[in-house]
Amino acid sequence: MILPMTHFPQAHPSRRAARVQLGDSVLAAIRLEDGRRTKAKLQTISATGGLLRLPQSLGKGDFVEVAFQTQAGPVHGMAEILSPMRSVNDGVLQPFRFVAIEDDDHRRLRSSLEHVTARTQLGIKSTAFSTY
Repeated sequence: MILPMTHFPQAHPSRRAARVQLGDSVLAAIRLEDGRRTKAKLQTISATGGLLRLPQSLGKGDFVEVAFQTQAGPVHGMAEILSPMRSVNDGVLQPFRFVAIEDDDHRRLRSSLEHVTARTQLGIKSTAFSTY
């Protein structure tokens, strides 16, 4: 029997992880430490974190569960909320960094990121990240 392993994403010290801009099309489910849930729109994603559009800011340093859908399947990860970037008309843009993600979820995320990057280089729109 093979048990799933947990991946702990690490930023490369000399270069940032490639980011994919998603706009407002991808919904993300957020579960807070106290069990409350909220929804967000995933604006940007990378192998190490992303940027959420939230109705209201979360506390810097809060740990949350982030879940969203990709063409390769669902991705769930534990994340640390970072300082809000700025307010927007319908909420706030707030970055997060993954602190733990199961290997299968990490594979699905990386596969989707690679798919988007390859299609972007060819000038083709990708649907690797799903709306739901």
